[in-house]
Amino acid sequence: MCGFVGLIGVERAGAALSMGLQAIQHRGQDACGIGTMLDGRFHLHKDLGQVTSVFSPTIVATLRGSAGIGHTRYPTVGAGVREDAQPFYTRRPGVLMAHNGNVTNLPELDRWLKTRGIHLQSQCDVEPILLVFAEGLADRRPSGHTEADVVHAVGEVFRRVRGAYSCVALCEVDGQETLVAFRDPFGIRPGSYGRNDAGAWAASSETVVFDALGISKVDDLPRGAVVLLRPGKDAIIHSIAPAPDARPCVFERIYFARPDSLMEDGRVHDIRWALGERLGREWAERGLEADVVVPVPDTSRTAAQAMAEVLGLPYREGFIKNRYSGRTFIMPDPSTRAAAHRLKLNPIPEIFEGKRVILVDDSVVRGTTVRRLADLTRATRPKLVHLAVYSPPVVNPCFYGIDMPSADELIAARLAPEALPEAFGVDSVTFLTVQGMTETLRRPMCQACFDGRYPVPVQPDEMQAIVADRRPARTAG
Repeated sequence: MCGFVGLIGVERAGAALSMGLQAIQHRGQDACGIGTMLDGRFHLHKDLGQVTSVFSPTIVATLRGSAGIGHTRYPTVGAGVREDAQPFYTRRPGVLMAHNGNVTNLPELDRWLKTRGIHLQSQCDVEPILLVFAEGLADRRPSGHTEADVVHAVGEVFRRVRGAYSCVALCEVDGQETLVAFRDPFGIRPGSYGRNDAGAWAASSETVVFDALGISKVDDLPRGAVVLLRPGKDAIIHSIAPAPDARPCVFERIYFARPDSLMEDGRVHDIRWALGERLGREWAERGLEADVVVPVPDTSRTAAQAMAEVLGLPYREGFIKNRYSGRTFIMPDPSTRAAAHRLKLNPIPEIFEGKRVILVDDSVVRGTTVRRLADLTRATRPKLVHLAVYSPPVVNPCFYGIDMPSADELIAARLAPEALPEAFGVDSVTFLTVQGMTETLRRPMCQACFDGRYPVPVQPDEMQAIVADRRPARTAG
């Protein structure tokens, strides 16, 4: 999963992009990059690490121009090396691009590009999108590309590239610097665009970037379409290949997006609140009893508050999160990871001791994190520990940009429901039902990780390639 920001018509685009990326740092903490454009030249800097560590004032000052693209990366394809950090650019024709999502037919695209004499140099799947787009432009003419050429090139992307992706590109169109944004035909991955009072435009994975930069949202990026943005001018939109039905990613709403982000179906906070209310009603139907509701920070807070209101129980913050502890799954061995996990989350014993506690979490994937959380909770001597999850069991891998592994690593796919409480170290487990989630969301979404219905078909060899690519970076955590 990743996040992008594109800006055009702003003063000091490099500095503005650095600020915007900090608003979506949650979408990727492995690497980041910024590229700007000035007089037809790209100025690019990218590296491993978070935004504030990679972009010093000295580096930002080198990123000249009033237009540019920024990106934060969490690799779901590739090994997480500097060479795979985004944005990417091609000199012929001159295009800078970043994206969020996953391409599922990479082997097929690799073979096709080789027939054109083009060899991929990274494991980042924005590169083939960029090269297909560039080839689409070159098919029309070698230079001096027009609006019609861009429409043709994006159409080539939609025709050849399968998967889920939102993209933003920067290039010259009709002799003008132009921000180009497009989104896969099903609209699986999110994306929005907006402008400020001075006529500058922005496109981003989440609207929280707009809030940070004083930009007002205009609309979501239309699926299967391309949007061309130029300073002081109206947006130009060409619908090319929308799918019959939209399928935005449900996991963005459950976990990935910030709660203050605004998506097609509303504020993420409100969606999580509604899911928490439904979970509370389904939990009550089981006849269970509890004394206090405690969220697993940070994502679960909204749903836990809603659940507590439905049940008439007190809501308490029972864990203090150390925001400077680093990421536990990259630690070298199980004992170190366990120690790091204790450093990352520390319980307040008085919240739990002698009480029947409902721990509210957003999702369960492998089950290792929730087991460690249960162990931390048990150490505070509660009377009972109930786990309530405001999403259904994850039983299928995601091939569209959320880091969910192969089915044999998904604990809910391996174990029967009655075996999960013992596996997690809790007294009961309540997942939101698929029916409850669907009725709450009230619109079709991509929820393949829960129901196995993939809107973009993924062939068996493509699944194997994606899973094989992910496994080398896996640790026991």
